[in-house]
Amino acid sequence: MIIGIGIDIIEISRIQNAIEKNPRFCDRVFTKTEIQYTDGKKNKFQHLAARFAAKEAFFKAVGKHIAWADVETINLPSGQPQLVIYAKEDFGFTRSHISLSHLADHALAVVILEKE
Repeated sequence: MIIGIGIDIIEISRIQNAIEKNPRFCDRVFTKTEIQYTDGKKNKFQHLAARFAAKEAFFKAVGKHIAWADVETINLPSGQPQLVIYAKEDFGFTRSHISLSHLADHALAVVILEKE
């Protein structure tokens, strides 16, 4: 049974500007794993923006905002993205699905939460 759906779209330039104006933004919003994943990418801001959108989509799906670092997007060996939630709180879901996408100017994320 689906108990939550969230979607978010963001302009990549918004994330790039935030990082360039305030380098601490990255450490406040993204986990070390997310930052390391994007460091080797051709356009790391696309990947960071997609992860930012994933966090926002998760907040919408659960209906509340938690600490940025308590939500992480990792990639399985297959490349499929997966959410990792570090918050101790029980949000009532047993399975999550996430999809990320980006173009030159925008990044998008969709999160679906299920309860068995």
